[in-house]
Amino acid sequence: MSNAILAHTPAPTDEQIDRILDATADSFVRQLRSPILHDPSEQNLVYEQVTFQALDGVPLEGWFIPATGSQKLIIANHPMGFSRSGIPAHLEPWQSVWSSSGNAFDVNFIPDYKILHDAGYNVLAYDLRNFGLSGAANGGIASSGIFESRDVLGSLRYVRDRRDTREMTIGLFSRCLGCSSTFCAMTNDPRAFDGVRCLVGPQPVTMKIIMTRRLALSGIPADRIQDLEQRLVLRTSIGFGPRAPQEWAKHVCVPTFLYQVHDDVLTEPSDVQTMFDNVPLADKQLHWILGTTARWDGYLEFQRRPEPALEWFAKHMA
Repeated sequence: MSNAILAHTPAPTDEQIDRILDATADSFVRQLRSPILHDPSEQNLVYEQVTFQALDGVPLEGWFIPATGSQKLIIANHPMGFSRSGIPAHLEPWQSVWSSSGNAFDVNFIPDYKILHDAGYNVLAYDLRNFGLSGAANGGIASSGIFESRDVLGSLRYVRDRRDTREMTIGLFSRCLGCSSTFCAMTNDPRAFDGVRCLVGPQPVTMKIIMTRRLALSGIPADRIQDLEQRLVLRTSIGFGPRAPQEWAKHVCVPTFLYQVHDDVLTEPSDVQTMFDNVPLADKQLHWILGTTARWDGYLEFQRRPEPALEWFAKHMA
């Protein structure tokens, strides 16, 4: 596992802070797309390139990986800044973006799909809007789950309309932004999740918290988060308040397993703990990952130790 090494950062000048705040706000408008550098054939998986529409018509790109003879399906999406294949954070420009938090290493999601396939699940893995190869939408802005929730609903509609998947038992593997988007989708259209058996949600995060921590890594005082929010509203029309996975968690309507790096330097344990506490179901579980401060280790947890998540899927999709 990788640990973030946080060297002392000299206090930036006011001019430097303004440049950082502008660049950070701009990144919510011109999102950096991670390329599709891996595909299922690397794990000898047969797969189909698929495209389908989000609820509002945005074209989404993905892979369907069949498991012969299985009537169980996992729908997988990805964190912010990633694609369905992961993120090459060991390469530029991603390395420069993530090195200060100790996350400058590659995350390849193909082993995840191999594990799910070998456990007997069909897999639909897709790119959220404005990421990977999926369509640009809403001016390209990041909404932290608000618009992306339409992608989650579109993926459910797609598998229910598709002839060979419409009768399958469905589980969700929604990572980070994908998890927040799933919470939002449940808030907006809970009936769409009728029959969905369960959710595994790695590392959902509240945007204000992660941005405060990222600014701190640049030596910017915490009270400047208000200046960032003002810039964010001017660029995207959406401040931190509406980007609310803690509130959306109150509407979660399927058995839910969350996990999170406990000492992740980019968030606080109380964030995911509050989301978990707000899930209004008895059938839920929260697992902490220890021994690292790197957020990316949470995204690699499933391929390193898949048993807890696989047990959750097996229990609820039997």
